[in-house]
Amino acid sequence: MNSLQDKVIIVTGGTSGMGAASSLHFAELGAKVVAASIQREEGVALELKIQEDGGEGKYVYVDVTDEESVKRMVAETVKTFGRLDGVYCNAGVWGKGLVTEFDERIWNKVMGVNVKGSLWVAKHCIPVMEKNDKGGVFLTTTSVAAQIAFPAHALYCASKAALEALVRSLAVDHAGKIRSVGISPGTIETPMLAETCDGWERPIEELYEEVAKKIPARRLGQPEDIARTAAFLMSDAASYINGTIIVLDGGTGPLPPW
Repeated sequence: MNSLQDKVIIVTGGTSGMGAASSLHFAELGAKVVAASIQREEGVALELKIQEDGGEGKYVYVDVTDEESVKRMVAETVKTFGRLDGVYCNAGVWGKGLVTEFDERIWNKVMGVNVKGSLWVAKHCIPVMEKNDKGGVFLTTTSVAAQIAFPAHALYCASKAALEALVRSLAVDHAGKIRSVGISPGTIETPMLAETCDGWERPIEELYEEVAKKIPARRLGQPEDIARTAAFLMSDAASYINGTIIVLDGGTGPLPPW
C-alpha cells in the first residue's frame, strides 16, 4: 500500500467520477484532502463521507477557469492544513464537434477548463509546493484522446495533447522541486462516459457491454483504477517517475486497426 500519511493534496474535479474516487482513496491512505469542484452539493456530501470514514477532508468550491477562484482554493487549503504537498489536476469537460463547426462557446468550455484551468492550478499551486523541503507533485488527467483521433473530437483531443506537453514542461522548468506526471485513462465508467452515450438508440448497458468485449482486459475501467494509480504517483514510492504519462486503457492501445 502506498502511504500518503499527512500529505496535503488538492483534487480538482474532486467530487465526481475519478476525482471523487481519488479524494476518498487518498483520505483512506492518510492524506489530508481538499476536494475542489463547482459541485457544491456533491462536495459537502463527499466531505462528510471522508470524515465519517475517519479521514481528514474538506470541500472547497473552485471554478478552475477563474484565476481568482483558484487562488482562493489554494489559500483555503493552506489556511486549513498549513501546507500543500500535491495537486491532482483532474477537472475536465468533454465536447464533441468538427473543427469546421467550432465556435467561441465550445472553445471556452473545453480549452477553458481542460487547458487554461490546468495552467491556473499549476501557476498557484507550484509556488506553494516549492516552499516544502521535498517540493511537491503535480499530477494531471490527460486521456488516450491525446494519441488517438476520436471522430468529431478534435478540440477535446487537442486539449488533452496540450496537457501531456504541460506535464513534460513542468518537470523541466521546476526540476528538483516539482515532480510532474500524468494519467492517461482509456474507457472509464464515469458520468462523463455516460454523457458521451447520449443520443444513442441502444441502452447504455448494451453499449458498455459491447465496448468491454473489445478491451483486452475485458472490462471497462473503474474510477478506483485511476485512484489507485494516482495514489501511487502521489506517494514517495514513485519518486523517480517524472515528466511522463502513465496509460490506463486496459490494453486497447496495442490493438490493430481492424
